[in-house]
Amino acid sequence: MIGLAPAQGLSVTRAARQTASGSAEVVMDISGLLSRWRQATPTGIDRVEMAYAEALMRRGPDRLAFGGLRPGGAYGRFSNGVVRDYLEATREMWAMGEGGGGARRGRLAFMAMLDLRPVSGGGEGRPRAYLHLSPRGLERQRAYERVLTRERARMVAFVHDLIPLEHPEFVREGGGPRFRRKLDTVARLADGVLVNSEATAAAVRPHLARVGREILLRVAPLGVPELWPPVIAGAPAKPYFVVLGTIEPRKNHLLLLNIWRRWAEQDGPDAVPSLVMIGRRGWENENILDLLDRSPTLARVVDERAGLGDAATRALVAGARAVLCPSFAEGYGLAVAEALQLGAPVIASDIAAHREVGGGAADYLDPLDGPAWAGAVRDYARPDSGRRCAQAVRMAAWRAARWSDHFQTAFDLIEDVAR
Repeated sequence: MIGLAPAQGLSVTRAARQTASGSAEVVMDISGLLSRWRQATPTGIDRVEMAYAEALMRRGPDRLAFGGLRPGGAYGRFSNGVVRDYLEATREMWAMGEGGGGARRGRLAFMAMLDLRPVSGGGEGRPRAYLHLSPRGLERQRAYERVLTRERARMVAFVHDLIPLEHPEFVREGGGPRFRRKLDTVARLADGVLVNSEATAAAVRPHLARVGREILLRVAPLGVPELWPPVIAGAPAKPYFVVLGTIEPRKNHLLLLNIWRRWAEQDGPDAVPSLVMIGRRGWENENILDLLDRSPTLARVVDERAGLGDAATRALVAGARAVLCPSFAEGYGLAVAEALQLGAPVIASDIAAHREVGGGAADYLDPLDGPAWAGAVRDYARPDSGRRCAQAVRMAAWRAARWSDHFQTAFDLIEDVAR
């Protein structure tokens, strides 16, 4: 994902400013983002945590604390100053990609863990919410029961998707049962749940209803920065397509690799646009990696790029003939939104999460229909592509979700839960 949290701050509507004046204190669990200090490029969840940390600091540092569990299980609060420095180092590293300031970021993560301060119990005064934005650690239900007791807080949790339950074939072995325990913690302990789409809300609602508790559920689509930094030149010389995301079976890279191999065999590699794959290699993907590492044909038409910073990624996306999103499952179509925001056409799998984000702008295809995808990319590759021109007209009416609206919903929920 490419720049979910804008470095220069968010535009805040009058309604959001009014919400920001609410009385609730927030303890944000930052342990997920701290645990990712080695990673030069962020996941979508990492970016959501960053966006929230920055928005909450703007909302009011006097009503914000950062907490979390150490790997050994101890809970405490982190120094706001150290966390602020860590977030700054993280933002810089994401901008530059691999090789950008990782040592400083690691030192700050270590300092934060060393400076973990015990909490004996929340003080009296303002109502308090404990905000948990990632699934990390939630399988430890007893530990979070103790956290909420110590903080005298009510939990607000963010559920990004239910893919490990709905599509266990796409996650590591044991991932499905582990995620079920995490979701059970949310259902039993959270008083408020945020989700990123109506599709995710529909999936999570039955799981929350089973415990027989009243849990507030709100849909808050993820924002896309309204002002992007200038796009940097440096794209491939010949036309190209982009696919974004970790190389894993769920993202359906295999479909595209088979299309490009056949295309290059038929027309010759020099006549075929490049397929630029932006993302690190993930898991359970032996077939995909065999093609990438052993196919001499694909070696001439596939450009695999991992560890890119945000600016370089934006440059490639903005110059692509189209961004391809053939995923089998998503909780939110963030790659679709980011590409459309940059003015890049999108061809996406016909799933609810993509349609909810892309609306009438993108082209949608069955993720199993190889011939349809092959026909679409061949059409988009032509300078006079009719389908590409038609999408450009539709894109003019498309509007991205705004972070200010997202945080209006989130802060309202925090106030409703905490009081």
